[in-house]
Amino acid sequence: MPTINDVAKAAGVSPSTVSYVLSGRRPISAETRARVQAAIAELGFHPHAGARALASSKTNVIALVAPLRVDVNVPVIMQFATAVVTAARSYNHDVLLLTKDEGTAGVERVAHSTMVDALILMDLERDDLRIPALRRLKQPSVLIGLPADHTGIACVDLDFGAAARAALDHLAGHGHRRIGLVGPSPAVYKRQTTYADRFLTGFLEASVDLGLQTVTHPCEPGAEGVRSCMADLDAELAGLTALVVHNEEALRPLLDLLHATGRRVPEDVSIVAICPRDVATAMPVNLTSIDIPAHDVGTLAVETVMRLLDGRRVEYTRLLEPSLVERDSCREISASHR
Repeated sequence: MPTINDVAKAAGVSPSTVSYVLSGRRPISAETRARVQAAIAELGFHPHAGARALASSKTNVIALVAPLRVDVNVPVIMQFATAVVTAARSYNHDVLLLTKDEGTAGVERVAHSTMVDALILMDLERDDLRIPALRRLKQPSVLIGLPADHTGIACVDLDFGAAARAALDHLAGHGHRRIGLVGPSPAVYKRQTTYADRFLTGFLEASVDLGLQTVTHPCEPGAEGVRSCMADLDAELAGLTALVVHNEEALRPLLDLLHATGRRVPEDVSIVAICPRDVATAMPVNLTSIDIPAHDVGTLAVETVMRLLDGRRVEYTRLLEPSLVERDSCREISASHR
């Protein structure tokens, strides 16, 4: 029977290249892949999948742990999941999606069952209780988020602190001095979810650096939550002229409320949203926004997993620079209105 060495010789490549074509563990050029596949077909080579799995102890499956808690935005989470699945397929890996909020027990159960080669975790908390368990696992882990202590575990995410600063820089550059933050739900802050904590810290620090008058409030989902949040913001900072909205689900009811109360966007209130691009452009007003780069973050998480599985070096903290796109929801105000 032909061997992998025979295939490599016929294709003019190394045996390891044949192995990578079969496993998908590393990207191979289309031309080389075609030569290897032609040699496999010509020689009638049939690798024994079971034997390969036993020899390598690999499953070609990545676990994506994304708890669907009541306070998460499921459509946004699914954008990250889609990016992870798509990137994993390019490496011939499947994804096991875990949505139940099981904490440490769920992570250990999946890892100890040897169902997966690696884990990607989302919705991290500042002092996440799962981190010590991840350090004990034989499988590598990558976090989409940045907990306080992630020593030895790779993290990828948007730089939410820089995103907050970019939003305030943009509004300050348009003359706004009184700015409110419509934040995530109180439950997100209570859990000390890392993206919310980092954004709030960046917002407060940038406010001081820029000499702005700002006020922040969490926002419960739904129209009533938005009404309550806006009432608090207006009561604490009279004459605010701009809002930063870090809550995708609040955007539509917020625009409806502003319209119903006669406050025009951007003539009376300017808005910078922190949300996926498709959300910003689907609103009644095309919103100036800082994108949540789900595709880039999810892809980078998978690439980092693959490097760890191959024993290659990785950067243990990768924060993507925010990108602000100006559309129709911000205007410059005169000095007399500041």
